[in-house]
Amino acid sequence: MKSIRWLKWAQHIDALNERVGQAVSWLNLVLVVVVCIAVGVRYWLNEDKAFIMELEWHLYALVFLLGAGWTFKHDRHVRVDLFYSRFDRKDKALVNLIGTVVLFIPWCLVLIYTSFFYAWESFKLMEGSPDPGGLPFRFVIKFAITLGGILLLLQGISLSIKSWFELRRPNDSLQSN
Repeated sequence: MKSIRWLKWAQHIDALNERVGQAVSWLNLVLVVVVCIAVGVRYWLNEDKAFIMELEWHLYALVFLLGAGWTFKHDRHVRVDLFYSRFDRKDKALVNLIGTVVLFIPWCLVLIYTSFFYAWESFKLMEGSPDPGGLPFRFVIKFAITLGGILLLLQGISLSIKSWFELRRPNDSLQSN
C-alpha cells in the first residue's frame, strides 16, 4: 500500500513537470517574436533597445530554467554515455538511484539554497537593470533559478522513487517461469 503512495507521488511530480514544460514551451514562440522585433528595430530604425535585449535573455533563461525538470523527466539532458545504454533495466535503475541520491539531489539542494538568498538580496534591493531603459525587477529572473532548482529536485526525487521500485521489481526472466 505504501509503495503505491510513493509511486503516486512520482506520478504527481511527473505531471507537474509535464505541465510546466508544456507551458514554458510557449515562451519559445514569444522569444522568436521578441527576437524578430529586436532585429527589425535594429535594422529599420537603427536603434538598440536595452529592454528588448534583456527581455530576450530573460525569456531564454525562463525556458532553460523552468524547462529543466521537463528535460530531465524525458531524459533529454546531456549525459556522458559510455556504458549506460548497454545496461539492462536493473543496472540503469541502480545507476539512476545512486547518481540521483548521491550527486543530483545534494547539488539541487545547494542550488536552491544559494540561489534563494541570491534572489532574496536582489529583491530587498529591488534590483533592476544597470542599463538605462533596461527591465526592472531583476529579482524575478533570479527567483526563477530557485524555482528551476525545485522542479529539478522534484524530478530527481521522482526518478529515485521509480528507480527504487524498478530495483525491487522481479526480473522478467523469473516472471516467465
